[in-house]
Amino acid sequence: MSLSSGETSASGADLMRQFLPTSPFVRHLGIQLVDLQPDSAVLSLPFSETLVTVGATVHGGAIASLIDTVAMVAAWSGAEVPASMRGVTVSITVTYLAGAEKEDLLAIARVLRRGRSLVYLDVDVKTASQVAVAKGLVTYKIG
Repeated sequence: MSLSSGETSASGADLMRQFLPTSPFVRHLGIQLVDLQPDSAVLSLPFSETLVTVGATVHGGAIASLIDTVAMVAAWSGAEVPASMRGVTVSITVTYLAGAEKEDLLAIARVLRRGRSLVYLDVDVKTASQVAVAKGLVTYKIG
């Protein structure tokens, strides 16, 4: 991801609030910001027939994309904005726990550790009825 901002004093959280509604992929999936705090973020993925793999089951790739996106948002949420406005997922591990059938999803990301440029994050994905759907571990690089 490469971001540009005319404001040098913008925080990482401010950048994410600006970025999410303008990202074509985020918009395509329908991902929405629910909450943003320092070192944590919550995003929702409303159910849509366009996200189904077979029957009424949400595609695992859509869930992985939700995990990747919420981790990026949480990584930036507590970050000072570097001179180089770049970020990239270095590593992502997704463990699927249950299928998501015709339900909205909620992803909660928390920073486990923040280094100079690498941020390590834990992500939980649940259905609207609180069924655990997936667990993610993400390493994200800022700068």
